[in-house]
Amino acid sequence: MTRLENPAVAGHTSSAAHRPARTLTGALAVMVFVHGHTAELRVSDLADLSLEQLANIEVTSVSRRAERLADAPASIYVITNEDIRRSGVTSLPEALRLAPNLEVARTSASGYAITARGFNSTTANKLLVLIDGRSVYTPLFSGVFWDAQDVMLEDVERIEVISGPGGTLWGANAMNGVINVITRQAQATQGTVVNVGGGNLESGGSFRYGGRVAADGHYRVYGKFFDRENTERANGTEVPDAWHKGQIGFRADWGGASRSFTLQGDAYTGKLDQTQPGKTTIDGMNLLGRWFQRLAGGSDIRVQTYLDHTERDVPGTFREELDIFDLEFQQALPRAASHRILWGGGYRYARDRVQNSAVLAFLPADRNLDWANLFVQDEIRISETVEFTAGIKFERNDYTGWETLPSLRLAWKPYAYQLLWTALSRAVRAPSRLDRDLFVPGNPPFVLAGGPDFRSEIANILEVGYRGQPLSAVSFSITAFYHDYDHLRSLEPAPGGTCVSLAAPGNTCVLGNLIEGTSKGVEAWGAYQVMRAWRLSGGVVFLDLDLERKPGSLDPTGPVALGNDPAYQWQLRSSHNLTDKHELDILVRSIGALPGPDVPAYTAVDVRLGWRLIRDVELSLTLQNLFDSSHPEFGAPATRSEYQRGVFLKLSWRI
Repeated sequence: MTRLENPAVAGHTSSAAHRPARTLTGALAVMVFVHGHTAELRVSDLADLSLEQLANIEVTSVSRRAERLADAPASIYVITNEDIRRSGVTSLPEALRLAPNLEVARTSASGYAITARGFNSTTANKLLVLIDGRSVYTPLFSGVFWDAQDVMLEDVERIEVISGPGGTLWGANAMNGVINVITRQAQATQGTVVNVGGGNLESGGSFRYGGRVAADGHYRVYGKFFDRENTERANGTEVPDAWHKGQIGFRADWGGASRSFTLQGDAYTGKLDQTQPGKTTIDGMNLLGRWFQRLAGGSDIRVQTYLDHTERDVPGTFREELDIFDLEFQQALPRAASHRILWGGGYRYARDRVQNSAVLAFLPADRNLDWANLFVQDEIRISETVEFTAGIKFERNDYTGWETLPSLRLAWKPYAYQLLWTALSRAVRAPSRLDRDLFVPGNPPFVLAGGPDFRSEIANILEVGYRGQPLSAVSFSITAFYHDYDHLRSLEPAPGGTCVSLAAPGNTCVLGNLIEGTSKGVEAWGAYQVMRAWRLSGGVVFLDLDLERKPGSLDPTGPVALGNDPAYQWQLRSSHNLTDKHELDILVRSIGALPGPDVPAYTAVDVRLGWRLIRDVELSLTLQNLFDSSHPEFGAPATRSEYQRGVFLKLSWRI
């Protein structure tokens, strides 16, 4: 959803009764300190955007250039900074629940399964995620380690969520969708922000300071931490998965509209409480630079590069050190007659080092991987109301060589706030180390191994969508989609072996590409401005995934191993300014049952009460899963955690 029209490292303790004590004590101290401020900040001073203005929000993920949301020919949903603030969420994965076109399921204190349009799992591999242009894809399994992804939520400008293929511009693995997290420029985050909060499931805090540097530069620095408590199983047994993480970072921006430079970076560390042989730990850091220049002839160029270092140690399973260097260039040529051309290319290098164990191995343990790509896109204006976009990307990887990713889009805009569009695309999910290099020891020599000839998974996608605002108080978007998949991952017998199940003695299974099928569905969302201070919004997704083994496949598990998805999900949000100082936000989410392994359908209600105490000081109380003590969201019944009722009290102070 979008904004309402006029809204406004503590130590870990195992005692649930005292978890938030130190955090709340600090919050009360800050409240006492700032109580002397008498000037009031009205909620309406914070934002005053109508639905028309929200349609004019600029997005960049669809065409890799700034365009109005109302003009973007794709199934795109925008989570704004105000949406995040009013939801009361404390992490990036929880913020993604606000997008109705995403499947988000929590699996543990630190783990999530997140995807779009199906194939959800903790190792989901058909969704590309970017944070300020930096891909957080891991070549280990073509997905995202969500426990490592974090940002200062107060500094997020917007999160653009595209459900549907984005491979022509963003490359392989953008098969079912793209998430683009975009933080604010440093100039927009000047001053000081302090947040402290705590509850029965989590406690934490954050700090950010922004200032000026040189004549045309601005910067910010931040730090944050959190402690999440152990989860529980359905029988009340505590799961030793408490998660502790701290992160620091900075961003600096120089220049203006015609020339700019950005330098930013982050560093983090985290550890998981668990039984022996030891604690799972993660560490990482990244540094990104981006230069933009508008040339005299009317074109503009952008060059971006980043370094990303991550370490992950799972005692008794594996340890990984991954270094990534990425460089990309793009040029937008000035519109000539009816054409607007965007072209560019990029190179990525990954140095992956794995320490294997007796239960899991990647062979070879160490790999150097590189990717190269070249793309071009032409937006052709056929008439004042019709535009046709054709694009193609060529991308090379070390496993399958060159892949081709074409896309065709046609958009018709009969009126200012109506857009009818259709698209035909080819998307690819390139092999990962898991597909080619995985090795699970057993007797005979292995139980499971990557396929030496594993090829890319392919999808051909047709989409038809409509976005409109028939009345000033009503806006909506609806998209119908059809995906035709081929060469999906399967489990096959090794040459001369058998593959009845991974648990059967004497089995030797390898990964193959002998599953195919289709998915089709409808996704829709909209907003209704009931009155000046009250907005309703909601969304629904229906998904029909029909997969089967190809002739010759001996896969013992079949398509069930590729993911676990509900046939439907819907959400309804109410954002209401009760007074100039008080806010009430309610989110109702209903998720259909997951078929394998079975997870029952559930409906969760989250409520946030916000109170602006005095100028620049806000107190909020967030109640999660209000009417249900707990429910599972993903995983097998015997081992899965349950998502519990939560209470979180937060104090925010802006100077």
